Amino acid sequence: MPVVRGCNLPDELLYDVANHIWYQEQGDGTVKMGMTMVATALAGRLVAYTPKKVGRAVEAGKSCATIESGKWVGPAKTAVAGEIASVNEAMVATPDLANSEPYGAGWLLTLKPENWAEAKGQLTPGSAVAGPYEAKMSADGFAGCGA
Repeated sequence: MPVVRGCNLPDELLYDVANHIWYQEQGDGTVKMGMTMVATALAGRLVAYTPKKVGRAVEAGKSCATIESGKWVGPAKTAVAGEIASVNEAMVATPDLANSEPYGAGWLLTLKPENWAEAKGQLTPGSAVAGPYEAKMSADGFAGCGA
């Protein structure tokens, strides 16, 4: 697993580095997505997670949820257009699950993507994510997770 400045980035995931979102194919035509450890470190302890409703269509590059911490409120942007298949109700009840388990219990939602093959080609595989994330952290002046 790549570790960049103390931030874990599992190999088996695909990454939208610019928006700090990870994706994982579920084998049933849906894709699970969540915030990276970098995103949760930047945001701080999450206090609210408000996803769009199941069945709602979302456009690529647009918000599928609103995330709020003590120092930040903003969108979780999806890299792929599709329909929201499910939302993580545990995250609605306990948003800081994303801080403690960003790649486990703290996932955001699953999406039925419209054109996954095309969108997948725009994402960075975990095996190749260290370089792009190092560059993004340098550009953003981010010291790292736990810093």
